[in-house]
Amino acid sequence: MKHLSINVNGLVQGVGFRYSTLQVAVELGVTGTIKNEIDGSVSIEAEAEQKILYIFLNRVKSSPSPFGKVEKLDYTFSDDLQHYEKFIVIG
Repeated sequence: MKHLSINVNGLVQGVGFRYSTLQVAVELGVTGTIKNEIDGSVSIEAEAEQKILYIFLNRVKSSPSPFGKVEKLDYTFSDDLQHYEKFIVIG
């Protein structure tokens, strides 16, 4: 298991990005959180097997929402697990 922190910039608020990402997470068995940030970005904390997280990351990069557009994506992997029970949208 690995922890993945992602910050997504672009057209990612007000376009169904968080809920589309939730659907991808549930489909892949990823746990964690997603929330809008004040600066217009979206932050994601995700946990799963590393190979699943790479699939999740690629899906996020291409914007799970048909109305969204990812312009910049920063991410880091770590071993600092939070042991989320499911994937939830915050806010």
